[in-house]
Amino acid sequence: MGEVTYHLVMRKRRGLGSALLGLVVGLILGFLILSYRLVVTNQQQQVTIWTSMPGLRSLPRALAQNIPELKDNEINSSSSNLVFVGVMTAEKYLDTRAKAVYETWGRELPGKIAFFSSESSTVPENCPDLPLVPLPRVDDTYPPQKKSFMMLQYMWNNFGDRFEWFLRADDDVYVRTDRLETLLRSVDSRRAMYIGQAGRGNSEEFGLLSLEYDENFCMGGPGVVLSRETLRRIVPHIKYCLRHLYTTHEDVELGRCVKKYAGIPCTWSYEMQSILYHNSSGAQAFTGNLKRKEVHRAITLHPVKSPPHMYRLHNYMRGLRIQDLQQERIHLHRDIYTMAQELGVSLETLKNYEIAEGMRLFPVNPNSEDYPGDTDILGVPASLRSFKPAISDEVISWDFLSKLEYSLIDSNPRRRIHSDIKEGLEDITREVMASINSYSRQRGRVVEERSALYGYRRVNSYGADTILDLLLVYRKYRGRKVTLPVRRHVYLHQHFTGLEIRETVNGVEINSQKSDNIPIHSLFHGGFLNLNFNSQEEDFVRSKTINFILPLSGRYEIFQRFLQNYEDICLSNGEKTSLLVVLYQNKNTFNKTIDLIKQFKYKYRSASLDILPVSGKFSRARALDLGVSKLQVNDLMLFIDVDIVFTNSALNRIRLNTLLGQRMYFPIVFSQYNPKVVYSETKRQDKPFIINEISGHWRQYGFGIVSLYKKDYHTVGGLDLSIQGWGKEDVEFFEKAVKSGFDVFRAADRHLVHVYHEIECSKELSSLQYFMCMGSKADTYASVETLADIIYENPDILHFAKEKRQKITNSAG
Repeated sequence: MGEVTYHLVMRKRRGLGSALLGLVVGLILGFLILSYRLVVTNQQQQVTIWTSMPGLRSLPRALAQNIPELKDNEINSSSSNLVFVGVMTAEKYLDTRAKAVYETWGRELPGKIAFFSSESSTVPENCPDLPLVPLPRVDDTYPPQKKSFMMLQYMWNNFGDRFEWFLRADDDVYVRTDRLETLLRSVDSRRAMYIGQAGRGNSEEFGLLSLEYDENFCMGGPGVVLSRETLRRIVPHIKYCLRHLYTTHEDVELGRCVKKYAGIPCTWSYEMQSILYHNSSGAQAFTGNLKRKEVHRAITLHPVKSPPHMYRLHNYMRGLRIQDLQQERIHLHRDIYTMAQELGVSLETLKNYEIAEGMRLFPVNPNSEDYPGDTDILGVPASLRSFKPAISDEVISWDFLSKLEYSLIDSNPRRRIHSDIKEGLEDITREVMASINSYSRQRGRVVEERSALYGYRRVNSYGADTILDLLLVYRKYRGRKVTLPVRRHVYLHQHFTGLEIRETVNGVEINSQKSDNIPIHSLFHGGFLNLNFNSQEEDFVRSKTINFILPLSGRYEIFQRFLQNYEDICLSNGEKTSLLVVLYQNKNTFNKTIDLIKQFKYKYRSASLDILPVSGKFSRARALDLGVSKLQVNDLMLFIDVDIVFTNSALNRIRLNTLLGQRMYFPIVFSQYNPKVVYSETKRQDKPFIINEISGHWRQYGFGIVSLYKKDYHTVGGLDLSIQGWGKEDVEFFEKAVKSGFDVFRAADRHLVHVYHEIECSKELSSLQYFMCMGSKADTYASVETLADIIYENPDILHFAKEKRQKITNSAG
């Protein structure tokens, strides 16, 4: 610094008045300069960012002028101004992760969203409406401190006066927008708030982040929420924060800046670990089962690295939202149900009931798809006593649940708990625990589930009832700390909702709104009065031809019954079917069988009835494969047995459930028990479509009846032609179909019945085939209940069994 010299002459020349004048002028100029700076700051027209980092030493005003400003219609269509979300992304992720975020939770925000990337970024072609902000002089290098702070600056400059909250997010986080809205509306946005999952670094970084003992930061991955007041305080000081960086962690530096200039730390709340949830599994996070309490409790979930998993997670959350809305609908119906009883209003009149003149209770037509359902069904009070049996036969037994399931209505009374029951119990336990802990913060305690000791379950016409004995752990963490094991009973009634139907043709959903445009004659199968005047307008599903392939060896009388059934259902009604009988030569019945088919061909000359004679030892697999070889590549085939009887309803399901290149249909056939054992009245033995637990059983492990296309048959690999005789070939083919990637559809069909016949198991079969044959023979004798009644009525049977067991035991000893 140079030396300053004072001259008396000069001082005397200026005088006191000149000095005062200079002081006044200086004060005025200083005031004007200060006012100008305040006006510029308040109007939010410039970016005051100065830092020692390369690329940020240029004039701030020029930088601000180069940032593109997004219009409202370029960001989101939401009319709410609750929250503005800034998503940090990179150019290489714009067409994948950013697109997935924008097309899932980004469109459901109670506010607006924008994506911030490098200067060279452009809107991806596969998402042209993506609200992108390419930040000038910013690249996609890591760490992203520069991108983060400039994003906050942009958010404040352009939207600081329009939104209450600002969310800094990554492109691999999923946000449950409805719960985010609930959280933010419960907090005073006028206060300085810095909300996130608090962190101080991992064990390796402890002490290396330049944090004081009482300082923390909000972890960036699960998301960071800033109130308007917080952003207002820190934005003027971003210049200083960027100049004084101590680490390479962007979220740590943001927390340091907030602490210094907003005067607040990240929220010290244990609850934030669950509602702003970070999964430490990395790329495998949220790729497995989503029915977990961590997923259900969270507001944000991080990280979701794969875009397909982002869409999957979004669909799952939408399903949970639908469940919540259905539950809310049931609560409203219960309120209406209760008030109708109190007011003496008949439930039948509620559909058109008027609350006041010209104001209906349900403003939509009962036949409309928007009708909320019938109150007499959905409004039944939630109680385990909702269903009251009038007679003893209507009493529904309870299934007992422990490590196994014990049921009186199943043919196997002691069995493992099936996966659907286990999943339902897990859902119940999770929801019950969430309800118990909903006020845990206010009460200073938390209840944790250990295990379900036992339970009871039943299903009636209104829903499912469940009773559980739960072992819980009670933890009190406020005041005197207490940890106690407790047992509680849960009584739960899950009400059935209304039926929801989705109609598809060949896998393509039919838009129900277009049903009004369907010509009236198309509502009648086969046209008006069954006269098809215009074949081009025929029902597309019913126009599919089903090609029956029937392997046959002997059994002439049974084949007569089959042909009679085929005539009644297919030939007489003009069903589009064909029948190919693969007939093995048999000296007793071969010629008679051929003559019988010729009679039907003469009677129905336009029908497709063919015979394929085969010599050699009977092989069902070889017979079916030969039948397939006679068809066209895109023909629909049905592998059937001579013991099966069917109706036209079964044919409809075959056409609907079999899709070329997509789906194979393995119907579960109802199999009759021995009528002589089941019925005392012989006249009831000839009614095959009596479906109950006494008359027969469902062949859940039978896969011989299958409908598929010839092209798909060869794609799977066909039947194993080395298998001779009875059985096993269907199991092998079913396993191939499951492993092939096709949609294998199974469903019980009450219109496909396997009529009882005596089963003879040849000793020439392989050991596995013989074992399967004997098992099938035992299954077809009678139900467990019928056999038990026979034993109770004939004590000699039980006595004989005890003696035989005793002999076996003695001989073994």
